[in-house]
Amino acid sequence: MMSSLSRCIAVDAEVFAREHWGRQPLLSRSDTLPRDFDDLLSPHSVDELISERGVRAPFIRMAKEGGLVGKDCYLGPAGFGAEMPDQVDSAKVLAQFAAGATIVLQGLHRLWPPMIEFVRGMVDDLGHPVQANAYITPPANRGFDPHYDVHDVFVLQTSGRKHWRVHEPVHRDPLPTQPWTDHRDAITARGDDRPVIDTVLEPGDALYLPRGWVHSAEALGDTSIHLTIGVSAVTTYDLVRAVMDQLGNVESMRASLPMGNDFTDRDETAAQATKAIAAAIDVLQNGTTDLAEGVASRMSAVHAERTRPDAVRPLATLRAVDALDEHTVVRRRHGMVTEIRRSAERTEIRLADRSISFPDHCTAALEAVVSGDGVAAGRLPELDTADGLVLIRRLLREGVVVPDDRPVRDE
Repeated sequence: MMSSLSRCIAVDAEVFAREHWGRQPLLSRSDTLPRDFDDLLSPHSVDELISERGVRAPFIRMAKEGGLVGKDCYLGPAGFGAEMPDQVDSAKVLAQFAAGATIVLQGLHRLWPPMIEFVRGMVDDLGHPVQANAYITPPANRGFDPHYDVHDVFVLQTSGRKHWRVHEPVHRDPLPTQPWTDHRDAITARGDDRPVIDTVLEPGDALYLPRGWVHSAEALGDTSIHLTIGVSAVTTYDLVRAVMDQLGNVESMRASLPMGNDFTDRDETAAQATKAIAAAIDVLQNGTTDLAEGVASRMSAVHAERTRPDAVRPLATLRAVDALDEHTVVRRRHGMVTEIRRSAERTEIRLADRSISFPDHCTAALEAVVSGDGVAAGRLPELDTADGLVLIRRLLREGVVVPDDRPVRDE
């Protein structure tokens, strides 16, 4: 089965990682690697989402002539039993779309099953947080003015045709705090240069743009639907921030500066900063394992906050708890960040939002569970069948594992 990333690129994944990721755009034509994206989002799917799925803001917005359309123009209450005022009004959407407004469906990785699975695969392939939006543009209209994104994007053309123009960055590798609006004049001027890419995307075509590359798009003779798969790249800066946060746990770093500082004196302040940097470097060069582990834990926590593991099915899970026997196979929820810590006579499994404590004789069994491989409740290391059932029953209820009907591997 083709991976999510492979569906978006017409080169080998290793070539993409070496030559394009975070560096250069990549245009992939459908005839280079035959594929389409109709299974992810078709015109019928768009109609279903707008008319039948009760989509609410901010999962939908609309844009026209480079700016956003007021929410009252496409939202409203949904009647008795669903009086929330921010639900999509399909008739209003029709009116705005017919008048030339682009429909933007946001966060499809949270509400549309095909995209939930696809985005989970992209997270696995890339190792960075991923989201998915859709842009439905009426014929011969554009949605947004030339701009850059602060995240990498894969543009997947699902229906219709769209003319894309891509220019070199005016601010390379922007951080989330460095939006394109900080560089409006430079972006306008860059638009007068010859584009790096000037092409029409057809159904099944894909375009990768690293963050910072200036782009704009315009639908042609038909309604255009494209998916934007956004990747929030974790940067060296993010890692350094995590390191600096951990310095707060070092006593010497928390010491007060001497009295009598004059922070209005730039030279004196710069000298103090130089000393502080040197002190931090000394701590880092002679750092302990605790410092490195603290950074690792912090980065894992951030990743857990920005991604989501596979969802649990509450009713099916409780049925599995009731039917649990020694042959029941379970797996750790795909994408769940877990950490096992042992202290005194207890072992903890640490999740993003809580810790769960077990007797220390469960350590080997917990390690087997969080490995991601399927394990049978009656075949957990160092536990008899009765204790294994107790452990798995609790992990099911806590949403750490899910039932799995794939065969367990023989050791």
